[in-house]
Amino acid sequence: MKKNIVYIVIAALGGLLLGYFFFSNSASNENAEEVHDHAMDGEGQMWTCSMHPQIMQPEAGDCPICGMDLIPSETGGGLGADQIVMTENAMALANVRTTVVGAAEGKTEASISLSGKIAVNEEAVAVQASYFDGRIEQLSINYEGQEVKKGQLLATIYSPELVAAQQELITAVALKESKPQLYQAVRNKLKLWKLSENQISNIERTAKVSENLSIYATVSGTVSAVMSAEGDYIKQGQPIAKVSNLNTVWAEFDAYESQLSEFKTGQKIRIRTNAFPDKMFEGELSFISPVLNNTTRTVTVRATLNNREGLFKPGMFVTGIVEKAGKDGMVTQLTIPASAVLWTGKRSLVYVKIKDDQPVFEMREVTLGDKSGDMYTITAGLSTGEEIVTNGAFTVDAAAQLQGKRSMMNPEGGTSMTGHEGHLGNQQQGIDSSDSAMMPMELPEAFQNDFRAVLPMYLQMK
Repeated sequence: MKKNIVYIVIAALGGLLLGYFFFSNSASNENAEEVHDHAMDGEGQMWTCSMHPQIMQPEAGDCPICGMDLIPSETGGGLGADQIVMTENAMALANVRTTVVGAAEGKTEASISLSGKIAVNEEAVAVQASYFDGRIEQLSINYEGQEVKKGQLLATIYSPELVAAQQELITAVALKESKPQLYQAVRNKLKLWKLSENQISNIERTAKVSENLSIYATVSGTVSAVMSAEGDYIKQGQPIAKVSNLNTVWAEFDAYESQLSEFKTGQKIRIRTNAFPDKMFEGELSFISPVLNNTTRTVTVRATLNNREGLFKPGMFVTGIVEKAGKDGMVTQLTIPASAVLWTGKRSLVYVKIKDDQPVFEMREVTLGDKSGDMYTITAGLSTGEEIVTNGAFTVDAAAQLQGKRSMMNPEGGTSMTGHEGHLGNQQQGIDSSDSAMMPMELPEAFQNDFRAVLPMYLQMK
């Protein structure tokens, strides 16, 4: 009795398996015929997967993700190379949101904000050098930032050449009446070595040779670099120190190449510093660099500022505001959120919804202007009233790539990666689309052996 029950159970399982094998192919054929009928209903019909609505193909087939049969999409075809259609479910899953570009969004302040820093005015920098060979016996400037006044002692130098020149002067003084030209030549040589009139007169009066002579500052300013030290042997023309006059400084700003048309020399600029946030300083643009920085893609814009009060320190961060041409400080511009822009380095793209009643999007190349916060100014490519994707633009672009449409990374477009290429990939792996339905029913070898043993008895009972 028990043995008969076991046979009956096995027979029932076998019947189920055989029924599945026999009828699955016929069901697949029926589905294929039904798909074919749907394909004939309308030209350009798009097909999608009920489980993966982001999949859109121009012809019937299997879903490249789960293998299910594709179903007709609610939205039709007839799309251009730059256009893509998405289902409502796909848009909801990808959190795609759109925004209508309006005139109210394009109203912005007619000014450009620049970031920069205070720099030393290179036109007011002087190098204090030695005018003869010698050895520095004493150096009076020792650190950067030290204040120096014109005529202040900088260094004391021992120079054999200078000792010999002093002796020549003492000899020339004795021959002054008979050889005035020789006397004047020796005296001029000492002047060229930057000895002062008092120093030369003192040598003539005392007739004594000084082994060490002093070098005095020729300008006033702040020491920006100490370039020698006590005990150094220096050559004629070798620098001892660099002195900067900080009564005027430069405010240097980085301007993007897209902003260059807004600047010209003599233009007014308002400057604010972090050190004095309540003060606004006025200046004029005095220089616009003719060379573009290839690393930052910016151009240096400079203003010269009066700094007699010493408020500006080189290296200080500042913010500059340049007024643009506009009425009442406002201009009307078309701006969109930065999240809507797909930037490839050379091209800037957005996706525009071209149908009000259907989720059909078109890739559009736009020209970007200034960026203010999280908004871009659009100078070409969009019009007021158009609806663009502001959230999920990358997802829409990915769907375009899957459909073989033109996209951010594939500007020429191509064959859909979810269409014929997907079937070819399956065939290359030895998996035919008609066998894909049987793949999940692969059974363990032990079960197959047991099934083969009872199959003849089942057929006899049948």
